[in-house]
Amino acid sequence: MMTKDLVAASSRPMVLSILAGGESYGYAIIQRVRELSGERIEWTDGMLYPVLHRLEKEGLVASRWKQSETGRDRKYYRLKPEGRAALEVERERWLVVHATLDKLWTTVTPASFAPLPG
Repeated sequence: MMTKDLVAASSRPMVLSILAGGESYGYAIIQRVRELSGERIEWTDGMLYPVLHRLEKEGLVASRWKQSETGRDRKYYRLKPEGRAALEVERERWLVVHATLDKLWTTVTPASFAPLPG
């Protein structure tokens, strides 16, 4: 199970990355994250929509109401050019974090992960 802090920190780059692939709506974004994570990351509407609204307020994402194939109206989100630029910044930041953790975890012996006595 992912911690709330890690989910919150990673939600912005994940949403931007998904929208870089094309326009989408909330439920589809939630399903995509679940699928990509092998069902290890479970987002809720209450977690996703504040992120989408914040990205929209920052001018990184635009939205529009559109009728789906089923005839139901849905709010679709798309990445604006400013969102693509923000995604590149986010990507670079996360690559630095990933590379640093990877170096730490590949240079630490398994015995180092054992809890300290007392």
